[in-house]
Amino acid sequence: MTFVELKKTIERNKRFILSTHVNPDADAIGSELAFYYLLNELNKEVKVINHNDTPYNLKFLDFDSVIETYNPEIHDAAISEADTYVILDLSTPNRIVSMEKTLLNFAKTKICIDHHENPDPFFLNVVGGTSYSATGEIIYDFIKKSKIIELNYKIAYQLYAAIMTDTGSFRFDRTTPKIHILIAELLSLGVDPTEVYDKIYDQSNLAKIKLLGEALTTLNLTKSKKIAYMTISNESLERLGAVEDDVDGFVNYCLSIKGVLVGILFFELKDGFKMSIRSKGKIPVNKLANEFDGGGHRNAAGSRLFNVKMKDYIKPVLERAEFYLNQ
Repeated sequence: MTFVELKKTIERNKRFILSTHVNPDADAIGSELAFYYLLNELNKEVKVINHNDTPYNLKFLDFDSVIETYNPEIHDAAISEADTYVILDLSTPNRIVSMEKTLLNFAKTKICIDHHENPDPFFLNVVGGTSYSATGEIIYDFIKKSKIIELNYKIAYQLYAAIMTDTGSFRFDRTTPKIHILIAELLSLGVDPTEVYDKIYDQSNLAKIKLLGEALTTLNLTKSKKIAYMTISNESLERLGAVEDDVDGFVNYCLSIKGVLVGILFFELKDGFKMSIRSKGKIPVNKLANEFDGGGHRNAAGSRLFNVKMKDYIKPVLERAEFYLNQ
């Protein structure tokens, strides 16, 4: 779907549902809120509904408390009455978990705005692509190129959070000259970069810091010394009173070790485990994640496996990671 087609769809329709993936990050929350404010400027009826609650460190982005947590008794009727269902920052329907059925059964216009590889063929209207650093960048481009509205502070704030986090605070490969020019415009509209960074990364609860301490004690290197990994048990999570979102960013400590090119965090849950995988250079950890029912980008990917034991997967994952070191 082109920007021209997206603009026409927005202008033609009145009622919109917006949603994003389970355990949303700042690109997910920032992008859907930016799109909400865009539609609000055009006097559209909009509901933002997510599978689960917004992580505590991202709640500040929801200026007007518009994000709702899905409840079928409350939301199914509103979803069925909408003209357009917009999914942001994900490429497969199952990533909205409890809301998947509402999307699959939605008979009207469905739009996927995303920057991940291999969008599910279910999505006939895909906006964006892998050339973008973040879903927030896609929305910025759409606003600027379509001239559908004027960029404003509320939207700029969301887009800054989205792009800053998904570029690794402007460290990842897709941090291009264009990104810095774009960010300069967002700052000119009043966004305070220190404030956004502080609220996302430097307002942790005590349980998160204690969990990080325990995770770091498990840090190990493979024989090649080019892969670092660490593990977190569900027992640690519950004992410390931490939450699943607290582990966000822990995997980056693996890559801070000299000579390490791939970092992996294994995170045990009650019904399986999650992996967060990061790499430097051209090592395609998205391909590694794909082998274990996951996905992502070349340098940042992940996977979520259900009803399996984490300990059974650590060795096979590390062996495949060594394989991709040489690709």
